[in-house]
Amino acid sequence: MSLQTASVMDDIIAELDAAAQKYHLDTASITQQIKALDVSKEEANQQALFYALNNIAMDQPGWTFVAARMYLNELYQQAATNRGYNEDIKYGDFYQLIRTLSEKGIYAEDLLCFYEKDEIKALEKEIDPERDQLFNYIGLFLLADRYITKDHEHQIYELPQERFMIIAMTLMKHEPKENRLELVKEAYWAMSNLYMTVATPTLANAGKSFGQLSSCFIDTVDDSLDGIYLNNWDIARLSKDGGGIGVYYGKVRALGSDIKKFKGNSSGVVPWIRLLNDTAVSVDQLGQRQGAVAIYLDVFHKDIMNGFLDLKTNNGDERRKAHDIFTGVAIPDLFMEKLQEVDENGRSIGQWHTFCPHQVKQIMGWKDEFGNALGLEDFYDEIDQKYFAEKYEEAVNHPLLPRKTYRAMDIMARIMVAQLETGTPYMFYRDEANRQNPNKHVRGAGRTSIYCSNLCTEIMQNMSATMITNEYQDNEGNIVIVRKPGDFVVCNLSSINLPRAVEADVLDRLIPIQMRMLDNVIDLNTIMVGQAQVTNQKYRAVGLGTFGWHHLLALKGIYWESDQAVAYADELYENIAYHAIRSSMQLAKEKGAYSNFSGSEWQTGAYFNRKGYNKDRWLELREQVAKHGIRNGWLMAVAPNSSTAKIGGSTDGIDPIYAVEYAEEKKNFKFKVTAPDLDHTTYAFYRRSRHELDQHWSIRQNAARQRHVDQSISFNLYVRHDVKARDLLNLHMDAWKQGLKTTYYVRSTSQAEIEECEACHS
Repeated sequence: MSLQTASVMDDIIAELDAAAQKYHLDTASITQQIKALDVSKEEANQQALFYALNNIAMDQPGWTFVAARMYLNELYQQAATNRGYNEDIKYGDFYQLIRTLSEKGIYAEDLLCFYEKDEIKALEKEIDPERDQLFNYIGLFLLADRYITKDHEHQIYELPQERFMIIAMTLMKHEPKENRLELVKEAYWAMSNLYMTVATPTLANAGKSFGQLSSCFIDTVDDSLDGIYLNNWDIARLSKDGGGIGVYYGKVRALGSDIKKFKGNSSGVVPWIRLLNDTAVSVDQLGQRQGAVAIYLDVFHKDIMNGFLDLKTNNGDERRKAHDIFTGVAIPDLFMEKLQEVDENGRSIGQWHTFCPHQVKQIMGWKDEFGNALGLEDFYDEIDQKYFAEKYEEAVNHPLLPRKTYRAMDIMARIMVAQLETGTPYMFYRDEANRQNPNKHVRGAGRTSIYCSNLCTEIMQNMSATMITNEYQDNEGNIVIVRKPGDFVVCNLSSINLPRAVEADVLDRLIPIQMRMLDNVIDLNTIMVGQAQVTNQKYRAVGLGTFGWHHLLALKGIYWESDQAVAYADELYENIAYHAIRSSMQLAKEKGAYSNFSGSEWQTGAYFNRKGYNKDRWLELREQVAKHGIRNGWLMAVAPNSSTAKIGGSTDGIDPIYAVEYAEEKKNFKFKVTAPDLDHTTYAFYRRSRHELDQHWSIRQNAARQRHVDQSISFNLYVRHDVKARDLLNLHMDAWKQGLKTTYYVRSTSQAEIEECEACHS
């Protein structure tokens, strides 16, 4: 071995020992192996990396950070080689990086227009390579593999701290110049310390010349050929840019309904959903993954038992399947009440009637104040006024209105069978979602504003269909289609890393900059679908979320199945909600309230009354909101956060851990993972995995946090494959009674791993 090679090996050994020392790990074996090698520095580093990865275990979880240190060496070397600087300095010239990637057409040119060279140099001094040490291996791997910027040949140019700084610069570029750099530094502080994450589209695309920044979208399909095909076109365009899609199909006429008064001609919703399925498969997201679309249908729609609930199952006619989409069912309180109707022997007897929405509008003659026909889907029940239930009974009692009638329990049984096989349909409790909507004033009393949720069940915003109102030839001979834009929901997400932010006691500093970042995404984003762009500006909705709940409980010494966990969820999420509303109010003072603030429950104070916010700080905030407004029509939504939780070194969303130790496997990697901050103290709080925990405790926790979340929460139910139907039904009944707005997947131990939409991870 040459002296130069020995020196290189000594450097690697020294770095390996330094990384391992913090976690009291024995490096003698790998040190001897490296000393015996006569290879390049890169190959020796690889040996150290593989050794660290193979030694990750419950009793030695620190090896993940050693592996991350070795992997960082690879990233530093690759970036240095591609950018032409000495890798020993780790981070090269930041200004030159921006110039190079701008010239290559990868970064947007306006970064160099908004920021002068001396400003970029000042921001370069804020970049702290030591914060790279916060990553565990899987977090660093995912960040490098999917999100840090590469050139057109997929060569690494950007490094982790530079990605954070580019995001901060992008999101703050329109702020006033006198305080812009301070806001950039504050945003960088929040991201680089892993106190928070931005949504994956923002993480991947901020600062670039392509892609958009929002996570997902929700559309309402009009009952017309134009509406169906234009929805398909809109979905294709959004999916191309990386958005996850939710689609409400409850207005589309059912199988056997009439078309232009010709009886029995409608093919129902299933063929149109199959068409959308093909779009999702065909239009992939930036070449990385196929599109992700969830279709929602009401449980009172005639097609619910005529193919919809079987779309993803493996039995039945394949010509009526759509295996690549996800399904959700919109459920009114009345249906859940019918499930509880039993005879003297305890047998369920509640009847449920399903209708074609087109026939309901034709025959019932319900109209809004503008003369537009209304269907059952256009009403919901308040606590003290049963608008939907009354209309439903009117429909049931109308002798000329066709319907199909089932036992309510038979429909629920079909739902549960599909859930155990495929994980879906999601459950959307439509009355609770609309009751808790702070912007219900847009439609009026008892009128549905929210028909469904999104792909990951955490978004609840006002919806309406876009319609073609005219088509004509202009003076230049162009064919112009005029569309009246509906409310096309846009989700702008970001999440708090609970264990890091709470343990560091920085929520009061973190949430204001996080809300500003989210609000700025709205103005920066250029969405291809015009009505989505209009809705985004109209309501300025954002979704501040969280991840790392189980991790935080373990650090706090709180058992999952405990009243203490429920009480802590209530306390913590109330505090987060306070800071989110206060931050949005402060933004409104500075930049103005969202356009529909007047008449909203934010403005009238009804939102605060309903939540029971009557402590002094809340009363003061309520007065300030009434006076100054709030910037954002919706504020909080808790997304699944699997990918970004891994980047943040924590546990998924509000889920319990999969296991204390397991193999994480995706398309291009497989390696061992342990619970975060695992030691002899935290082990007891991680010991019971997600399928072993009593899900009723999870529901109670989620109900406590849902009280403070104005939108919803991606909340999974975990069951064994041999769960009794009665027990699964009890979980659904408990979720509804506890006031949950949605439940996400039902994850059974027999299911294959379900591919989630990464767009919603934040």
